Amino acid sequence: MKNTLFALFLSVILFGCTGGGLEKTLTSKAFADQDDFNEFPKFKDKILSVEDVYDKNPDSSGGFTVKLKDTALFIQDGSKPLAKKYQDARFINSQKTAVLVQIADGAGKISPFYIITLKDGMPMAVALSMPSKGAKDKDFAKGLEEITRTTVVVNNDFVVATVRGKVYPIKRQNPSELIQGNFILYSADKSTLVFAVDKGLYQVNYLTGETMTLPVPAKVLNSETMVREIQQNYSWEKNSRGTSFLKANPDDDRIVDIREFKH
Repeated sequence: MKNTLFALFLSVILFGCTGGGLEKTLTSKAFADQDDFNEFPKFKDKILSVEDVYDKNPDSSGGFTVKLKDTALFIQDGSKPLAKKYQDARFINSQKTAVLVQIADGAGKISPFYIITLKDGMPMAVALSMPSKGAKDKDFAKGLEEITRTTVVVNNDFVVATVRGKVYPIKRQNPSELIQGNFILYSADKSTLVFAVDKGLYQVNYLTGETMTLPVPAKVLNSETMVREIQQNYSWEKNSRGTSFLKANPDDDRIVDIREFKH
């Protein structure tokens, strides 16, 4: 009997030393406006953790894994390869129940983004992507752009508040394609984003969904000093709803407070 118990004990030890860890594959779903990424954990161990792969294995190529307790969380998105490792992973709420990840598939900035989050303590994955047929999508899908210390833009399509776990879709200029332009400025209240697009400035308030396209001369849009020229010749004005949009200055003599502009 003692020999049998010893053999069982030894087998458990050997199994634990093989390096095989717990894993769980999450089937991703599409983002929906009602999604909540700020769950408050009911138990202390119902939070996520981010581990640096290099810290665990210096011979690796790096990256991150996301875990719920001891279980590594993978993402399966349709027929795409199973995502086991992430090139970027950051918490988007102070409760540590939601992590924004970009998979490590070798595509760099244009690699897909997901949010791994807990819903009633159970992990799930949400894809931060929308169908697009833009001719220049690869030129304008810039991956993750930090616009403040607590706010990021994902591929011109989403704004993520990285403290409150809030995700806002950015209303497109054309519903069938991501915004075909480069983000350059935001308003003083940080809610109106400005993109330099063909023939003008596409402005969108991600909180209200209001938009406005302001025609701008080609010589300004193609200038290396475009942002400076816009700061000098355009100013923020609030509409009847209190939403700020850029408008051309009525004359060249108006004094513009450059502190209104942030980037």
